[in-house]
Amino acid sequence: MRTMKLGASTLKVPVVAVGCMRMNSLEKKEAENFIQTALEEGANFFDHADIYGDGLSEEIFADAIHMNADIREKIILQSKCGIRKGMFDFSKEHILHSVDGILKRLNTEYLDTLLLHRPDALMEPEEVAEAFDILESAGKVRHFGVSNQNPLQIQLLQKFVKQPIVANQLQLSITNANMISNGMNVNMENDSAINRDGSVLDFCRLNDITIQPWSPFQYGFFEGVFLGNEKFPELNQKIDEIAAKYEVSNTTIAIAWLLRHPAKMQPVIGTMNVDRLKECSKASEIYLTREEWYEIYRAAGNILP
Repeated sequence: MRTMKLGASTLKVPVVAVGCMRMNSLEKKEAENFIQTALEEGANFFDHADIYGDGLSEEIFADAIHMNADIREKIILQSKCGIRKGMFDFSKEHILHSVDGILKRLNTEYLDTLLLHRPDALMEPEEVAEAFDILESAGKVRHFGVSNQNPLQIQLLQKFVKQPIVANQLQLSITNANMISNGMNVNMENDSAINRDGSVLDFCRLNDITIQPWSPFQYGFFEGVFLGNEKFPELNQKIDEIAAKYEVSNTTIAIAWLLRHPAKMQPVIGTMNVDRLKECSKASEIYLTREEWYEIYRAAGNILP
C-alpha cells in the first residue's frame, strides 16, 4: 500500500488506517485472519480507543496478533482517550490512567500516536501539556493528536502543549462533506456556505495536521451507509459507473474519492470483513481524475456555486 507522512512527524503510515472499534465482535480465529489480511495488504496502521468494546477490542487485537517485540516494530498503533460514561475528561490523571490501561490491553510498551477523543469543555490545557510531557519522557507515547476538534480548540491546546499535533480525526465522507463544501461556497447564501467547523480542512493543511476521516461510508451521524442505498440513486449510479471503468468495487471508489483530495487524508475504515478490507486497500492504487471527483461530489447532492 502507498504510504504518507503523518502530519509534521517523520512517521510513515499507510494511506488507509484500520479502525478496530468492532474488533470485539470477532472470534479469535476471525480476528487473526482479519489482522493477517491487513498486514498482507500493507495496512499496518491500527486505530483503537479505550472505549471500543469497553477495552475488549484492544485485548482481542493484542491476543489475535500474538503481540511480541518483533511484531510490535512492524505495526503502527494509535489509540484514543478522553471519553467517559456521561462526560469527557482531559484531566492529567485520566489521560495518564487511560494510557496505562491501553498499553496493558494492547500488550505494548508504547503507542505511536495518542489522540484526545472529542473536546472536553472543562479541559485545562496546562494539565494536558503535563500529561503529554510525562507520557513522552516515559516513552509511552511518541506522537500526539486530537479528534473532532476545530482550529481554535487546537490552537488553544498547542499554546501549552510543546509536542506538535500530528492528526485530527473528523467525520468525513462523500455525503458528509461540509468541510469541503463550505470552502467552495464562500459568500453564498446557501446551506453549503455554512462554516460549521472553523475551516478545519484548510487549518489542518496549513499546520501539517493529517485529517483522518472516520465513517467514510456513512451518511448523517451513523444513519447508515450510502453505498447501495436507495436514498442515493444518482450517487450510486455514478460511483458504480466509475468503479466499472477501473474494474474495482464501489467501496474502492468511495475511499479513492477521499484519497484524491490534496490534503493527503488518511481514511479510517471500520470494516471487519476481509473482502471489504482488500477493496479499501486497493483505493491507494486509484487516482480519480478531476472530472470524476467532481461528478461524484455533485451526484451526492452537493452543489457548485
